[in-house]
Amino acid sequence: MTIDQETFFENFTHIADAPNGVKKLRELILQLAVRGKLVPQDPNDEPAAKLLERIRAEKARLEKDKKIRKSDDMPPLSVDETPYEMPSGWEWVRLKTISRDCGQKVPDKQFTYIDVSAIDNSNGAIANPTILAPHDAPSRARKLVELGTVIYSTVRPYLLNIAVIENIIEPEPIASTAFAILHPLGNISNKYLFWWLRSPDFIAFVESKMLGVAYPAINDSQFFSGLFPLPPIAEQQRIVAKVDQLMALCDELEAKQQRSHSKLTRLNNAVLDRLTSACDESESLPAWELVRDNFDLLYTTPATIAKLRQSILQLAVQGKLVPQDPNDEPASVLLTKIKAEKEQLVKEKKIRKSEPLPPVTIEEVPYELPLGWKWVRFIDVANIASNLVKPESYQDLPHVAPDNIEKFTGRLLSYRSVHEDGVTSSNHLFFSGQVLYSKIRPNLSKVTMIDFDGLCSADMYPIDVYISPRYILHYMLSTTFLDMAVKKDTRVAMPKINQEELNRILVPICPSPEQNRIVVKVDQIMALCDTLEARLTKSQAKAEKLTSAAVQTLLAA
Repeated sequence: MTIDQETFFENFTHIADAPNGVKKLRELILQLAVRGKLVPQDPNDEPAAKLLERIRAEKARLEKDKKIRKSDDMPPLSVDETPYEMPSGWEWVRLKTISRDCGQKVPDKQFTYIDVSAIDNSNGAIANPTILAPHDAPSRARKLVELGTVIYSTVRPYLLNIAVIENIIEPEPIASTAFAILHPLGNISNKYLFWWLRSPDFIAFVESKMLGVAYPAINDSQFFSGLFPLPPIAEQQRIVAKVDQLMALCDELEAKQQRSHSKLTRLNNAVLDRLTSACDESESLPAWELVRDNFDLLYTTPATIAKLRQSILQLAVQGKLVPQDPNDEPASVLLTKIKAEKEQLVKEKKIRKSEPLPPVTIEEVPYELPLGWKWVRFIDVANIASNLVKPESYQDLPHVAPDNIEKFTGRLLSYRSVHEDGVTSSNHLFFSGQVLYSKIRPNLSKVTMIDFDGLCSADMYPIDVYISPRYILHYMLSTTFLDMAVKKDTRVAMPKINQEELNRILVPICPSPEQNRIVVKVDQIMALCDTLEARLTKSQAKAEKLTSAAVQTLLAA
């Protein structure tokens, strides 16, 4: 069975709309191509068996003329090795059978060095080779290549650094020993060989033979023992023409999707920027209406939903999410009460007295707050609780580490018992109602509110909050807090924010009733975002399932 271009795209354009859809289309095209299902067979084509006879004769002649070294015989093919049945006129062979190398040499004059970084793996071409003098040659610069040669990086092969030498390269090109060199014999299409090396079937073979962790690789012996589906020469040319045509259409689909995605991103950013920059209700109301009227259009990807979350938090901490009530007691009164409460706790020796920090200056504040709000420092409304304990006495308590917290969302994903985690060093004891904040990599915004007692990693701060803990949680997830925290990083290799720097960060405080209104509104919208994400995940899973079924139906035909 073969499938023409029109039928292919009429029936399977929905694949492109699935997650990684165009990538799946490309893979499907190659799978159909190398299985003889993309173009029709012609009974008048010379069968591959005749081509193999000429290749053997060519190889024998090259060996006799000492242009190539006599290679060891490859093990014969067994039926169990062949992954699928091919059309009449095709033959399964090993890569070693249909290709030769071009020899090796130590550079003795100026040369063009082709290493892995010189490969444009999206186009399968040599893009950035380096011209070197012999004395600058790396020890890996040894393998010769010729016009028409296919090179394949055997180091980290999953990156698909594969290229065809399509143009004459001056000065003399020499490739790294990181490449397997395949110069096709018998006029085999180097482009057909290139597409086979990029096909899912060959990728699966290489992955089964790779060794190593940091730099996984396949050795030349294993690589050249890999199978190659050999069609007649004329069919190879038809396959390459059709694959090139379909890949160009995939390029168009991809470009169209990228344009659509960029347009959606720009629209989403414009709407949310209009919201966050609104000065009063007369400006914010039309922006909210625009969001409401275009909700299904604007929030259809994880990225746009994440952007909505951040914008809602930013509106909240700028005083633009809920209306102010002039009857609310101002934040200054609340701060006076908090100061008195902290002084009493110090007197009762429940917390330590802290050194006073300098007052907030106009130059420090990132934006103007509404009437009744006030900028303060983190230490004015919270206390970083240090309760370091040995874990031996708390084996049954839940244990929370930074990895248990989802970045940017405030969600606690999981936790284990101290015993299960094998905790041996000192950890902080935390209590229900506290906020936990990861002091390492503050750019990830790993913070959550806790509703149980337990132990947390010493890389986290348990925090007592003297205002609404959920308001503080939402603020610590906002871009305002994130920007301040990142600027306080004290290390490069492992960014970390210490207690002193955290205590100096600014916090916008509003009246208590408004804090409660903000928390209710934020929680409502975040729940809506959760629903959107769940719906999106379900839709993507369904699309994946339909795509896989469509692909398998085609391949099995």
